Amino acid sequence: MRFMILVKATADTEAGAMPEETMVAAMADYHEQLAAAGALLDASGLQPSTTGWRVHYRDGEPLITDGPFAEAKELIAGYTLIQVDSREAALDWVRRFPNPGGPGGEAEIEVRQLFELEDFAPGEAIQRFRRLGTL
Repeated sequence: MRFMILVKATADTEAGAMPEETMVAAMADYHEQLAAAGALLDASGLQPSTTGWRVHYRDGEPLITDGPFAEAKELIAGYTLIQVDSREAALDWVRRFPNPGGPGGEAEIEVRQLFELEDFAPGEAIQRFRRLGTL
């Protein structure tokens, strides 16, 4: 089972503030533990929304809107992608995730399970994804 741990953005992350060395060290420790357990698939921080864009489809046509985006609390500052045997194992890892807000600080993390190819009805389109090795 794959889970994505989403670290929500804050006004500081949207302003481009880099984390303190102690936070980087705590995140490195955590991710090293995930890697040693064979659970880490990927992880990264995201640049502020000023460097991004959104695509809105209107009448079937893409409309590009450059960042920044207004609500920092609705944005993602980073993610960790893990693969574990159960929801309980994912919860155990998430409970150990370093507080992105620092000791005593406020932060929010959202966790979402990813779909697996087996979750979809069999068909040619799913076989195409299976050949790609994605999903």
